[in-house]
Amino acid sequence: MALSWRSWLANEGSKHLFLFFWLSLNVWFFWKTFLLYYQGLQYYYLHQMLGLGLCVSRASASVLNLNCCLVLLPMCRVILAFLRGSQKVASKKTRRLLDKSKTFHVTCGVTICIFSVLHVAAHLVNALNFSQNYNEEFLALNAANYRGEDPRKLLFATVPGLTGVIMVLVLFLMCTASTYAIRVSNYDIFCYTHNLFFVFYMLLMLHVSGGVLKYQTNLEEHPPGCFNPNKTHRQNLTVPKAFEELFSEYTTEPSPKDLPVPEPFVQNNFMRICSEEPKFQSHFPETWFWISGPLCLYCVERLYRYIRSNKPVTITSVISHPSNVLEVRMMKDDFEARPGQYVILHCPRVSALESHPFTLTMCPTDTKATFGVHLKIVGDWTERFRDLLLLHSNQDTEILPIFHQRRYPKLYVDGPFGSPFEEALNYEVSLCVAGGIGVTPFASVLNTLLDGWKCYKLRRLYFIWVCRDIESFCWFADLLCMLHNKLWQENRPDYINIQLYLSQTDGMQKIIGEKYQALNSRLLIGRPQWKLLFDDIAKCNRRKTIGVFCCGPNKISKILHKLSNSSNSYGTRFEYNKESFS
Repeated sequence: MALSWRSWLANEGSKHLFLFFWLSLNVWFFWKTFLLYYQGLQYYYLHQMLGLGLCVSRASASVLNLNCCLVLLPMCRVILAFLRGSQKVASKKTRRLLDKSKTFHVTCGVTICIFSVLHVAAHLVNALNFSQNYNEEFLALNAANYRGEDPRKLLFATVPGLTGVIMVLVLFLMCTASTYAIRVSNYDIFCYTHNLFFVFYMLLMLHVSGGVLKYQTNLEEHPPGCFNPNKTHRQNLTVPKAFEELFSEYTTEPSPKDLPVPEPFVQNNFMRICSEEPKFQSHFPETWFWISGPLCLYCVERLYRYIRSNKPVTITSVISHPSNVLEVRMMKDDFEARPGQYVILHCPRVSALESHPFTLTMCPTDTKATFGVHLKIVGDWTERFRDLLLLHSNQDTEILPIFHQRRYPKLYVDGPFGSPFEEALNYEVSLCVAGGIGVTPFASVLNTLLDGWKCYKLRRLYFIWVCRDIESFCWFADLLCMLHNKLWQENRPDYINIQLYLSQTDGMQKIIGEKYQALNSRLLIGRPQWKLLFDDIAKCNRRKTIGVFCCGPNKISKILHKLSNSSNSYGTRFEYNKESFS
């Protein structure tokens, strides 16, 4: 039973458990705020008009304030990269939590959607109650102009109502465009609609400035439900049971015998006498306190990123690789990056607003300023980008790289940003598993080791690469051969264990070229036996902590995550890490 529980957590269970925990925390926060408004004396008269709609709308608004505040923080990529790389966060486990920023962002977004539905439903009820329960005694409480006013006027003819309606539409567009189906089929829609977040926050600022819901400020002079002897017109108010115990503290002198006293206001022959009329005041917009800090922080970071990336890079070369892969090598002044990080590419000639993240496959060093990325041509953006870079789009069928010299379009690079693969060099033993183009984050690690491996903690690297076709291995075949030869020359052939797996074969079962003989001897047909592989690694590295890094299909990721959380008899512990662009 324990093994199955851990296996469930190793797969999607951890995400589901975190989502359940966060929703439970928000439900608790909702309930506490609900009770505050239900039992608060300052909201007594407003509660008389709106009923539970007041409590539900204010409680859901508090939850929305919290999540609208936190949803922006995981998107502050520069701050996350700084915390990861500056050693401000010394604990490796704590740094791994930074890799869950995307999960936390999505969880906050789901929470906003859920409680927005509740908030909208409560305010629809409030609009109806404002119209039907128009208070002629305390006019300041009314949002309607007269009894029976059309509730639609409150929704479409007032600032809080109109901004709320537009925010619902914006949120609906953002949520629907964030689904997996739309993100995969048309990333442009997801990108454009997500940029509406700024409109959403501006409307949110206006939405809370209406001051529709008001509270009483003079409770001492006018206890809720008290009797005013100086008032000629008096409404027969009843006190809800929830307030009876709270009203007991408001006892003054005995009631005069010549004044009739309504029965609900009499407790132990005493009645509450008020000295003045109630005074009402709108709340100061608490939302401003919640979102102003994170919003300003995010805007400052975006401004910094814009200034940092406003100068186009110099494209030094473009290489067309087999299987629809394009390599772009660039140079940029004062650009520094660590192996495993990624950048965001923006080409205005391809798309004015759209940009995409790509893992660095080559990082600048002290001896060379060149850095590069590998792009898999799988969508409209990459296809248009390739056509701008290459003279002919059909040259990707060549097996060997072909260099092209031409005038390239302007390309802007934002980054670099942190990723889990920065930790690959911080383990004594690391297991790197790549599926297809998922090899890109490990290419920068291999390039770094080629420049020099002795300065890092890493002493043994298991590199597993699974591809469907033999030509895909040509992407980094030269790099693997150079690293293999370098380690043999330095008498450290056991430093790296290379295993290449060809999952599908059409008869060709070796990489063409004499210089690739070292790789052909490590080329296997089929798929890895993951359980046997983990057992063998655990046996050879007893009582050690091994970093497991995966960038590839979800099926492989789930298997590795499950095996990493399984126990073994050798005392070896596996720590799982997975690529996830935030």
